[in-house]
Amino acid sequence: MIPSLDTYRAIAADNLWITILPEIAIAVLALAVLVLELLLPPGRRYWIPRIAMGGQGLVLAGVGVAFCLAADPLAGRTAFNGMLQFTPLGDAARVFFLVCGILVCFLGSLFLRRRDLPRVEFFHLILVATGAFMLLAQSSHFLMLFLALETVAVALYILVGYQRQSAASLEGGLKLLIPSALSSAILLAGIVLVYGAAGNPLLVETAADAMRFGDVAAFARANPDNPLLLLGMMLVLAGVAFKIGLVPFQIWIPDVYQGAPTPVTALLAVASKGAGVIVLINLLQGPFETFHAALVPALAVVAMVTILFGNLAALGQRKVKRLMGLSGISHAGFLLLGVAAIPAVPWVLGAVVFYLFVYLLGAFAVFAVMIHVGGLNDPEQRIEDYEELGKASPFLAGVLCIGLGSLAGIPPLAGFIAKLLLFIAAFQAELYLLLGIAVVGVVISIYYYFGWIRAAVFREPPAPQAFAPPAAAETVTHPVSVSMRLALVLLAAMTVLLGLYPAVLHWVL
Repeated sequence: MIPSLDTYRAIAADNLWITILPEIAIAVLALAVLVLELLLPPGRRYWIPRIAMGGQGLVLAGVGVAFCLAADPLAGRTAFNGMLQFTPLGDAARVFFLVCGILVCFLGSLFLRRRDLPRVEFFHLILVATGAFMLLAQSSHFLMLFLALETVAVALYILVGYQRQSAASLEGGLKLLIPSALSSAILLAGIVLVYGAAGNPLLVETAADAMRFGDVAAFARANPDNPLLLLGMMLVLAGVAFKIGLVPFQIWIPDVYQGAPTPVTALLAVASKGAGVIVLINLLQGPFETFHAALVPALAVVAMVTILFGNLAALGQRKVKRLMGLSGISHAGFLLLGVAAIPAVPWVLGAVVFYLFVYLLGAFAVFAVMIHVGGLNDPEQRIEDYEELGKASPFLAGVLCIGLGSLAGIPPLAGFIAKLLLFIAAFQAELYLLLGIAVVGVVISIYYYFGWIRAAVFREPPAPQAFAPPAAAETVTHPVSVSMRLALVLLAAMTVLLGLYPAVLHWVL
């Protein structure tokens, strides 16, 4: 049957392009940086990273102004025939990913300055990934979810292996490509099963569009015991769990984090993890809402195992990029704790968003210091390389201490408040065993985070020996530019301010 003209008009009327104006602006900016490479003389191409950062800053300002002036008139509304849904969580996600994009471009400009690597393509890929992240967080249709997710994945494949002359970078890219392709296949298989079950005309409440979250949710309420739907749900959640780095889908993280350029490692650690958590929340509050009773215990078990694995594996780790990867696995477990508590404690959704922003501040502060301390052999940075950093650069050592202290959850830094809110939510949701494991995880994390801080700040007296050992190499740091100092001061100040007065974030969002 051929659709009528009125049907096409209705479809066109729902294509509200103004609602995705920020994403369109990012896409235009991504194309613009490629065009500028052709138009600008080689001596003026240093403007390209500045334009990439400035353009994202303007989009970020526009999102904030529009949100404040319009009081979010699109809240709860869908567009593009149900492909996208606009919620307060989606608005927060836009801000989150734009901030990530700006900071990654900022770190990338410093990282690439010391290396003979293509520059414009790096910023182009970061912009593409940022726009795809923003669409991913607002997806309310499995087709949009998959397309946005794969757009991000393709950009990350290239970015992880960006240092073509580095065996570690190429190895990291390959180790991301193979497991990620497998996870995409698992996710797609789950989507196919959900679509097949919800679109079956012989069952009750058949979905009009079996790809749309709202229609699948209605079908699930009418057919909660459908085996194909249950199997599809498990496969979809497994595919998302890989992106977050949850056990047992975490094995790729240490190698990929170590091999990737440090700005890309920051993008993986913060933006990719945040996107996975937001998608998981959208799925649990959308098509799979009916299955909360069964999913909450399963999520709690996965969270417990993830927290323990990440922290225990990081205990003996001396390579700092692998340490950040393993500790990031534990942070994924803490975020999953908050997600598991959402059905019983609705306010914890705000706590999860707060945790994501606090993690962004602490992680980017640490990665920025890593770029300054690391030399050309970036993947092999060790904790020993930070010895006497406090003597060589007190400013960088101070920022490192604040960032690591926040990640560890030490008061009065913002990380303490973020973890405390999640722990309160877990207590109110009666997830007592998960709460106990989370507290143990925090205690363990303090050991390895403070081991890094001790190496950077406290100089231990040498042990008396019969023969004098060779002199240790001094910590090498590159000069910190004025703009980088301002960025690091802002990250550190926000970490302290949000710890002392968490309500500041509500003004920003």
